[in-house]
Amino acid sequence: MRQPPGFTDPNQPNAVCKLHKSLYGLKQAPRQWFQKLTSFLQQLGFGFSRSDPSLLIFNQNGISIYLLIYVDDFLVTGNNDAAIRHLLTQLKQQFALKQLGDISLFLGIQVTRTKHGFFLSQAHYATKILNDAGYKDCKAAPTPITPVNHQQKPNLQPHSDPSLYRRLAGSLQYLSITRPDIAYATNRVCQHMQTPTEQDFHDLKRLLRYIKGTLTYGLPITHGSLDLRTYSDADWASDTTDRKSVSGFCTFLGPNLISWTVKKQATVAKSSTEAKYRSLSAAASDVIWLRRLAAELQLIQQSPTTIHCDNTSAMAIAKNPVFHARTKHIEIDYHFIRQQINSGNIKLEHISSADQIADILTKPFSVSRFMELRSKLTTRSPTA
Repeated sequence: MRQPPGFTDPNQPNAVCKLHKSLYGLKQAPRQWFQKLTSFLQQLGFGFSRSDPSLLIFNQNGISIYLLIYVDDFLVTGNNDAAIRHLLTQLKQQFALKQLGDISLFLGIQVTRTKHGFFLSQAHYATKILNDAGYKDCKAAPTPITPVNHQQKPNLQPHSDPSLYRRLAGSLQYLSITRPDIAYATNRVCQHMQTPTEQDFHDLKRLLRYIKGTLTYGLPITHGSLDLRTYSDADWASDTTDRKSVSGFCTFLGPNLISWTVKKQATVAKSSTEAKYRSLSAAASDVIWLRRLAAELQLIQQSPTTIHCDNTSAMAIAKNPVFHARTKHIEIDYHFIRQQINSGNIKLEHISSADQIADILTKPFSVSRFMELRSKLTTRSPTA
């Protein structure tokens, strides 16, 4: 830091000002703000969640309060309204706090209360993306991505406006927070952000046209069972450029979809069994984290979490040490899954490919099959 121009001390030209509090906009300002806020909350009896550093939990005398922090936006809930009001009063005494009442919009996610629970959507954000792209009045498409046509050669000419492509791709990535039905197509689009081609932009336009026809779609949150269950799948060597596989898995808490992932695997798998086994390992890691988070939210999972897989060979590798000689190069994954099975945290269950919900996260489908899987993901319009 330097002395500001016009305020230089001629006697001490190398001295700097000592700040009594952080300046807004400096790199350390968010860290100082977070430390000040959380230190005050810890004085009130809150503790950090071991699973999510932005979640603080208060558990005393039968009172449970959960406070989720994103920079200067808070989400507060709990089982005692009087205790929550008292907490907000204490926060107002220390910070310039604006209380917005019941949740309706948080970080661009619209939360609508229904007679069955809540409905999460990003309709306003999706509309903004279409307006920015100039596709406000485009024709709607029935699916976000079409199956690969090997008969037609792709247009590999560089796209004329790569910055627009990157901006739209990044926006679609945030939109997929409440839209698992576009997760796979968005993942494909985002893989070509460095040097997009005309074919890549054509795929992006297809995704935008699908969003046009499903602007109000989102995820419902309803009452029901509190047991976790997971579906895991992989598409072997699906990327023709590097022959890497795509992993996909999703987790439900009762009837509600709460977590999903689409990711290209880091290494090339030698077989479809190995590809699905690696996806199984990634799903198991996610399940362990979700079980820990659920326990902190007092939703303790009494029984092992079921991971549904449609590949019996991958399940056999996880359960049977006889297969060890064939899987030396994935030994760490092998030991991890087997340990979690033996400890009773997870159990594997075979499921037919026709019932595998995670399929929609790994590959494109025809219109009828896509809509069937989309309904199983619970992604729908608020009036459905």
